Order: sequence, then structure tokens, then C-alpha cells
Amino acid sequence: MGDRFESLSEELTDWIETQHVYFVATAAKDGRVNLSPKGQDSLKVLSPNKILWLNLTGSGNETAAHLADINRMTIMWCAFEGPPRILRVYGTAKTIHPRDEEWQMCSELLPAQLGARQYYSLDIELVQTSCGYAVPHMDYQEDRTVLKQWSEKRGQDGIEAYWQEKNQISLDGLPTGT
Repeated sequence: MGDRFESLSEELTDWIETQHVYFVATAAKDGRVNLSPKGQDSLKVLSPNKILWLNLTGSGNETAAHLADINRMTIMWCAFEGPPRILRVYGTAKTIHPRDEEWQMCSELLPAQLGARQYYSLDIELVQTSCGYAVPHMDYQEDRTVLKQWSEKRGQDGIEAYWQEKNQISLDGLPTGT
């Protein structure tokens, strides 16, 4: 039912590009595991062993705090349309903030948008597929526009003020580095 690989195949990479939602999981050495759904046009496979994803402003900032403590990450996709499949990639990730030198290079590969808080560069160590037989069929309608509208209403200065107010400390009291 499941297979393991050292890297993403071309077929898996093409499949990732057709998915509308993915899930990111991280955890510090101690404390809560964070699992976040992601969407929009925020992820790019750069090579069979590297993924870049753009993190937009949200109510929390657990991923940044966790990666500052221990840099492991899992990304998962589920087939909600077509044949059943679950795909997980496991690896180590690096946080890239707007103040970092690598930000410009990342934005050329995956354009930043208003509300962009971090990029995460994931070095893939293991790829796993599994059956997905219990994942329901669901029809994609459209991306939500609420976050874009929220960001436009606040503007860059308002977003950065929000980061200071809401995105500095994780649920477990760890600094996010934002």
C-alpha cells in the first residue's frame, strides 16, 4: 500500500503541482505538534530533494518557532480528486525572513505577495506514498480571498504591526524570530 523513496519523482512532482491544499507539520523538542493547512500558490518543488514554500501571515507562527528549536518538517498532500493517494515528504527546513539575504532569490523562484512572512526551504530526506483509501472525494471550488483582502486592508505597515502583536511567541512560549 505504501512506498518509500529518497527523492520526488517527476510523476510525484507533477502531481503536487495539481493539488490545491497541503499540510505542514512541525514540532519543537518539547511542547505541541503543529499541523497547518496551506493553499494558494505558495509551494514550488525546486528539485527532487528541495521544496520552497511561502508562508503568509496567520494568527500564529508555530512553524518559525519550531524550526528555530529543531529544524524538522513534514509536508503532506492528499488526493481529494482522482485516484487515492497520500504523499508525505520528510526533511529539514530553513526559515528565511524578509530581512535575510536569501529572500530576494526565493522571491524570484516563488513570488512573494503582500502578507508574506517567511519562506521555508525544505531539504527532503524521505518521500513516502500511502494508499489514501479513506480520504474522501471533495470538489475544489476556488481559493479563498479573505487573507488577501485582510492584507490589503492592513497594508504592509499594518501587517508588520500584527506580527509584533500576534506572531512573536509560539503557543509553548518559544520565540519565532519574526
